[in-house]
Formats: sequence, structure tokens, C-alpha cells
Amino acid sequence: MLDSEVARARKPTYEVNPLILNRWSPRSFSGEELTDKELFTLFEAARWAPSSYNNQPWRFIYAKRNSKDWDALFNLLVDFNKQWCANASALVVIISKKTFDYNGKPSVTQQFDTGAAWENLAIQATSQGLSTHGMQGFDYEKARKDLGVPDEYDVVAMAVIGKKGAKEKLSAELQQREVPSDRKPLSEIVMEGKFGNKAGIP
Repeated sequence: MLDSEVARARKPTYEVNPLILNRWSPRSFSGEELTDKELFTLFEAARWAPSSYNNQPWRFIYAKRNSKDWDALFNLLVDFNKQWCANASALVVIISKKTFDYNGKPSVTQQFDTGAAWENLAIQATSQGLSTHGMQGFDYEKARKDLGVPDEYDVVAMAVIGKKGAKEKLSAELQQREVPSDRKPLSEIVMEGKFGNKAGIP
């Protein structure tokens, strides 16, 4: 079922699974802790994403709030993100293996594949009543150094996971942005046969 808040903000051109529309990226989190089962169910969903040669290049480095590792991940964030990530239940650094396991050669699609795993995770979170927010607002080099990420992996992104909180917890500026965002029309993103050609969208 489509969430009422989402229904007011998002009008799909064609009917799609409500889970896809219900997934959005809030910044207000309740601060509640997640159980290991809640969290690892998300990683299980990510595990089943498709990938070139079934290489599964994605890796997830996580820290739950109030754990010994929380500060290490939290301190990677830029100050703007720290202000709203403080109430998250978990932080995740997403990394991706640059090469294939079977022959050691570079994988052109490794970040594409890792993005698919992230989407699985985010959709699963939505199905569990949880919220996620992916971001690039953190120190990539510090993440590599502080978390011991080997050179054969790309640091791709960070994500916040938690239970949605009241938007009144946010600053006035962020409260105005705390709504599901719209998307570009199909006519801007779909082309038939050649770049720039308009698609025959019915």
C-alpha cells in the first residue's frame, strides 16, 4: 500500500510496486536501536543482488549506535550530515571490489553492481518499516585509512539506517526538505535507439 505522505508527493506515470515509491531518504530518525536480526535482514537482501560474473563486489562496514565502532564511522561525516545522522540506528560504509575474483582483471561494472545491492538493502528496509539515506558527504580518504580498506576496493558511499523520527527534530531548513522527492519525467531519461532520440512513450 502506498504511504499517505508519499502519495501526496509522488505521482508515477505508470503503476509500479508501492515499495519502490515508498522508499525515500528522510533525515529525521528516532534514535531507537535496531536488533541484529533487523539489521542483518537488510544485508541478506543486499546479498542477493545481481552482478557481473556473479562476482558480488559489494562489502558493508557497519556500526550500530552506542557500539564501540560508532564514533569511527560517525567521525567520517561532514558536519552538515553529523547534525542529522546523530539519531540514526546504524551507519554503513559501502565499498566495492575493483577486480574479478576469477581472473583478477578490472571489473567495469563493479560500482553498478554494488549500487544494485544497495537498492536491495534500501527496498528491504522500506518493507520492514525502516528508513535509509545514502550519501557522499563524508571523508573518503579518512574512511579508507581509518577502516583499513584495501587498495583493491573503492569506497563508494555511506548510508544511514534507522526508524523514521518526527521532522520537528530537524533544523528549520531541513524540515522544509523532509518530504519525498519527485523524479524527472520518462521523456528526459529514456531514449529510443540513439542518444537524444525521443522515446515512443505511450
